[in-house]
Amino acid sequence: MELSDLMTFATVARTGGITRAADELNTVQSNVTQRVKALEAEIGTPLFERHSRGMTPTGAGRRLLPYAQRMAALLREAVLAARDDGEPKGPLSIGSMETTAAVRLPSLLADFHRRFPAVQLSLRTATTADLVAAVLDGTLDGAFVAGPIDHAELAVTTAFREELVLVTAGRWKSLAALRAGTSESGPTALVFRTGCTYRQRLEQVFTEFGWPSAARFEFGTLDGMIGCVAADMGVTLLPRAVVERRDLAGSIHLHALRASQSRVDTLFIRRRSTHQYSALQGLISCLAKNGEVKAA
Repeated sequence: MELSDLMTFATVARTGGITRAADELNTVQSNVTQRVKALEAEIGTPLFERHSRGMTPTGAGRRLLPYAQRMAALLREAVLAARDDGEPKGPLSIGSMETTAAVRLPSLLADFHRRFPAVQLSLRTATTADLVAAVLDGTLDGAFVAGPIDHAELAVTTAFREELVLVTAGRWKSLAALRAGTSESGPTALVFRTGCTYRQRLEQVFTEFGWPSAARFEFGTLDGMIGCVAADMGVTLLPRAVVERRDLAGSIHLHALRASQSRVDTLFIRRRSTHQYSALQGLISCLAKNGEVKAA
């Protein structure tokens, strides 16, 4: 079994198709198809279901995927560990929630780039659930996620402390007015997709307000979500720092919640079992330098 075949298989499984996998692997589609077919022939069972929307792993594919991801991650770690001479350089893959990337990371990453220009940093945004999975399977070296996180394989550092606020259109000047001016089921909840911690917290708040069956509308971008809140399409829950930095000319209103609903820590997570690359340690040192780290 060729490791390159397993890495190609894992990429197809993650991207959902031959074309996207070929683009990511910087190769031609026929090469990706050939490697997948070779792996299926060697194992003796189909690994993907082919359909008009792309490809999804079969039961056998889903069982094989964690092993393929771990082997790919181990290969990457071995190469980086061998090259690591104590000077931060080379690739570093970091993940972040979109809200954190928009507000908290620009100054941190700018400082990191100034101090360690030889590091080739890549940043991917996703939900907390997806980011935790990516760190565990080795796709990401570390990620900024919403707490709490308690996992034996993860080292956790508190990076930022956020206050979550309920964000509504500007005409709703109080929560009492919002509750009186909407239907019994409540306003529409504008949320990121399942796996987002802020979505889970908003759903808890809605349940406490008596709106457990409120409609949900999913967004893929922060700007789109805030724009629709300003247009009075619904309400959302976001860190105060995210929305206060946007010049929206009174088109939105922020509503404070009690501490149990509003307090959340943004954590930086990384795997305990891997070699702690100099580049990753450099990023952690930038967190410490900026005074954001609460505990290592």
